Amino acid sequence: DEIHYFAIVNSLMIVVFLTGAVATILIRTLKKDIAGYNELQTLEDAREESGWKLVHGDVFRPPQNNSLLLSVLVGTGAQIGSAFFFTLLASMLRMLNPIKKGQALTAVIMLYVLCGGIGGYVSARLYKFCDAKAWKKNTLATAIFFPSIIVGMFMVLNVFLTVVGAATAVSFLTIFLIFFLWACVATPLAFLGSYFGF
Repeated sequence: DEIHYFAIVNSLMIVVFLTGAVATILIRTLKKDIAGYNELQTLEDAREESGWKLVHGDVFRPPQNNSLLLSVLVGTGAQIGSAFFFTLLASMLRMLNPIKKGQALTAVIMLYVLCGGIGGYVSARLYKFCDAKAWKKNTLATAIFFPSIIVGMFMVLNVFLTVVGAATAVSFLTIFLIFFLWACVATPLAFLGSYFGF
């Protein structure tokens, strides 16, 4: 136990020192720019801005094209990230047994389905930020894009496993139940989240 505590304290100290080093570098770099910018405001000098001050106008500018793809990918990423976060939270609270790997996989799938509202909300907010109007198309793409890719790869692999006669092949009933969860739970939750996001 002492070794584990020593390793944890050592890791925390390294994180603190590295954070301090990065903060020091940022403060030294930005101090000159901020002082020059404040001096520019007091003198009302009309010289050209340079450095990071030029970027501030571009950071929150919506993309010119492919705003649908961007919002679908970000919404899907938020859905996957929240599902993994809730799975890790359930593991930390000892609601999942690490010995039973099937239980963790089932939890990830169920939480992915239940986090459909988060994906729809994030996707709709980003799509609205891009001044786009076709929110139904965006929501449908958010609900279909990633699951269709995963199901396509899974079905191809499952066909090969079934032909070989492997024990890991998934039955048709299980595939149908997962499709039912996606169609009747995840997609309506994505539309509900999109309704609140748009």
